[in-house]
Amino acid sequence: MKTLNLLTLLLFSSLFSSSSPILAAFSELGYSTVYESSETLNGESNSSPKISYDRIIDVRRNCKSVLSSASELNIDSISRDLRKAKKSLSFRYGDWSQPPSDDSPILPFDSTNTTTSSKATTNPLNLVSFRVTDLDLPHRTKRYVGVNGVLLLAITTFNDLTSRGAREFELWPSHTQLKINFQGVYVENENDKERVLCMLGETMLPSRESNSPSDRWKWVKEHDTPPLLQDDQIRLILRYPKDFTLTKRKIQGEVKSLNDKSNLKYFDKISISSQLSKSVQYSFVSDELVSKACDKVSTTISGIDDVYKGKGFCNLLERVVSNTPLTVLPNWKCNGTDEFCSKLGPFASDGDIKLTDGGFKDVKLYMQNIHCQEKSEAVTQVSAVFRAVHPNENLYLSGMRSGLDNMTVTAEGVWKQSSGELCMVACRRGEADGCNARVCLYIPTMFSIRQRSILVGTFSSLNTEKNLTPSFFPLAFEKLVEPMDMQNYFQSSLVSHPVYRYSKTDEAGSILERNQEFSFTTIIKKSVMKFPKLEDSEDSLSSLSLLAEDLTFHTPAFTEKKTLGTNFGMDVLSLGPLFGLFWRSSNDSIEEQTPYRTKDQYTEKQLLLNVSAQISLTNDAFGNFSKIYLEGLYDEHTGRMYLVGCRDVRASWEVLSASGDLEAGLDCLVDVVVSYPPIKSRWLADPTAKVSISSRRPDDDPLYFKPLKLKTTPIFYRRQREDILSRAGVEGILRVLTLTFSIGCITSQLFYFRTKTDSVPFVSLVMLGVQALGYSLPLITGAEALFKRKEASGTMYATPSYDLQRSQWFNVIDYTVKLLVMVCFLLTLRLCQKVWKSRVRMLTRTPQVPSDRRVFFVALFLHALGYILALVLHPARTERFTQVYGTAATNWWQTETEEYIGLVQDFFLLPQVIANFIWQIDSKQPLRKLYYLGITLVRLFPHVYDYMVGSVPDPYFIGEEHEFVNPNLDFFSTFGDVAIPVTAILLAVIVFVQQRWDYDKLSQALSFGRFRILPSRSVKYERMEYKIHK
Repeated sequence: MKTLNLLTLLLFSSLFSSSSPILAAFSELGYSTVYESSETLNGESNSSPKISYDRIIDVRRNCKSVLSSASELNIDSISRDLRKAKKSLSFRYGDWSQPPSDDSPILPFDSTNTTTSSKATTNPLNLVSFRVTDLDLPHRTKRYVGVNGVLLLAITTFNDLTSRGAREFELWPSHTQLKINFQGVYVENENDKERVLCMLGETMLPSRESNSPSDRWKWVKEHDTPPLLQDDQIRLILRYPKDFTLTKRKIQGEVKSLNDKSNLKYFDKISISSQLSKSVQYSFVSDELVSKACDKVSTTISGIDDVYKGKGFCNLLERVVSNTPLTVLPNWKCNGTDEFCSKLGPFASDGDIKLTDGGFKDVKLYMQNIHCQEKSEAVTQVSAVFRAVHPNENLYLSGMRSGLDNMTVTAEGVWKQSSGELCMVACRRGEADGCNARVCLYIPTMFSIRQRSILVGTFSSLNTEKNLTPSFFPLAFEKLVEPMDMQNYFQSSLVSHPVYRYSKTDEAGSILERNQEFSFTTIIKKSVMKFPKLEDSEDSLSSLSLLAEDLTFHTPAFTEKKTLGTNFGMDVLSLGPLFGLFWRSSNDSIEEQTPYRTKDQYTEKQLLLNVSAQISLTNDAFGNFSKIYLEGLYDEHTGRMYLVGCRDVRASWEVLSASGDLEAGLDCLVDVVVSYPPIKSRWLADPTAKVSISSRRPDDDPLYFKPLKLKTTPIFYRRQREDILSRAGVEGILRVLTLTFSIGCITSQLFYFRTKTDSVPFVSLVMLGVQALGYSLPLITGAEALFKRKEASGTMYATPSYDLQRSQWFNVIDYTVKLLVMVCFLLTLRLCQKVWKSRVRMLTRTPQVPSDRRVFFVALFLHALGYILALVLHPARTERFTQVYGTAATNWWQTETEEYIGLVQDFFLLPQVIANFIWQIDSKQPLRKLYYLGITLVRLFPHVYDYMVGSVPDPYFIGEEHEFVNPNLDFFSTFGDVAIPVTAILLAVIVFVQQRWDYDKLSQALSFGRFRILPSRSVKYERMEYKIHK
């Protein structure tokens, strides 16, 4: 009976293998099971390795030393929350290493194409992640619990550690990854206060070259298929501290091969280092160390006046430092020896750190694994790990690392509301004998040109030598503030809002006097052009925020000769009393203010606004700076900013120490002038911003740099973005008017057929077909009939404001246009019907009737030839489109076809001209003047409009990747907007002449001596004319 029940259970488990309850029940029976899990090491939905306990005997034999020291298990903490227990034993992005001898490495690495970033020397990182997949509680003993897990070993420069499918080994340039499935036991050791995992694993190991000891991974260089060897003789031992404290947090482990050294599967022992995660409860038990480091010590940072002292410090600290690198400041005040001043505080200072010579360029700092709890209303306890990042490391991956090495410092301390200072004792590598440093940290609420940090801190030495000299010079770090950050950091209305203190307005006034132009051009500029300025708004802060938005831009910029380029950013931090950006709807604490109204006239002084901003550059060739902090004046009358700049200089500590005129370590002897393009009267000025950056230092000063003048690509303002939709509205009205006029022209032709019945058969059906095609395509594709390019480009670039988007006026215009296009299409079909019926009636009287067969083939040949010529004459278009769009070539051909169809519609009279010559009409007038001249004007109007609007420099449409905008890549270029109307008008004139003169007169007019353009009159059409008259 038991066997029958077991077979039934096996049947259901095979049928419903995705059902987790059934699998769990099956696992509890103690049988080896295999199933797919929905989790991976990073939480993605990928295949998970099998869960099995079929090697428990081998585990006991190879883990004797661990089992012999095991204590009796306290199973309550595990069984209470199994998921939390598994999570506490897992870790991500730890470090692993093998002995430097490198006799038997476990993994190869393909260093070709190691990085896609600008830094070509990014060093690979050895990262390891481990996840517990199962704890076999039903079959536990007093001393151990069965456990399954997955270990990922990787060597990478840029990739995450992810379990990609079911493959054990993966290799591609700059990334190698090995997945090992483990099963074993979990024990606890009360004597050493640790928890231990001892496990055996199996995987597919990459094989080394046996006959080439000097080149073990030859197949990697030759890009051959990796030779893999199945190996199940791998032992993993991981040791976790039972308590989570300042000096007890390190996870240590080793991966050892149980094969003989002569075996190709053998590899040198791997050491693993990580730390307990935030899922484990932290214990603040280092009060004595904290008291020794922080009591009776008052550390103040120069330039920091007001700091945060409000409630909710833990929440604010998390928002400030979460996943964000901090900037390490140079030792610019140091005056000791080179070895002393080049040290990176309590961190290791070897390799590329030492090469920075105390300037610490591109050295970053992460504050990780933060534990924060309020001990009382006035005191908050904080624990964290500080990790320094080498300049040649991947910043993203380094921010996720969990290994504890000589570039990490663990810290614990208290934040006191009375002083606003977070003081912590710091321990190198989290070791008890390395707790000889102090960390002091503040969150400022007062900002200036010299103080742009939302967080500032210092590392200082606690231990001193016999001569009272500290072991390292105090190391300062900071996090720079961004305009958008203010709203995210200071959300609560219970705290005081940060403020900005202006201190460089007098110097900025001097820059204004030196750069102000007094000329006739300046007078015209002030009187005619309008630049960004304060506007009427609900209150003054809203008006200032809108102006700050217009003055902020990010765009490519180039030198005068376009020899160098950069991504240029101009961010306004404060404007007048406004600091950061302002949204009234989210600032309920702001008192009600009266509506702000601008004045018609201002004095010169009233037009100058205090402004604070920052410039960012991405090209190292522009000097020893990537950011410049700015403060000065903005002149609304001329659209110019006159600014004093302070740049973060990264030079050796000796150069910085010898420069006695630095302000808080910044070089503030920099003049910056930013000229904005006008909002209106854009045809009188270039719609680009111009930036001038110069140093006031003498040429022989080490901190001097050559003057830099940049010119951006065209920029546009908030109001101009709204103008895009305004233009779309105007064009919509024009479409309605032109289509209404087209309906009138077609209707007049229908009435004309009633009075000129003899001429109806001589209307070309190809011409009417072209017209019908032009009206039907918009109905099928949903595109507009006219102004398609402008309408399309507007929608591509613009993000409409809410007020414009919610208006129903644009929907009314859109539906009206589609209705009118439908009417035009139906009326054109009615014209085709009348022409066809007239030819049928004519056929009853004479076998010869006008035929459009030759007309169709001649017109088709001419348009095919024109289409080919258009492609040949636009090689730049094809090449640039391929560069920009790559694989999206189908879109390019669709655009080409659509544009040429528009050209065919513009030349709709071409088939009628060909037909008139073939049919040799004698002064017949099949088309009414109002019809063919009116439709010609309708087709030409968009080109005239395009030429007039396109002649004004338009800052909205600057991208070469938009086919409807760039005149260099468009059929309808400026030349086309002139040539196409001229050709269409010429066709209309030819039709007019053909309907006025008979064939003989026209043939004689086009004869030059014995050379005749037109052939002799056809006898066929002479007989047809005779029978029709008869």
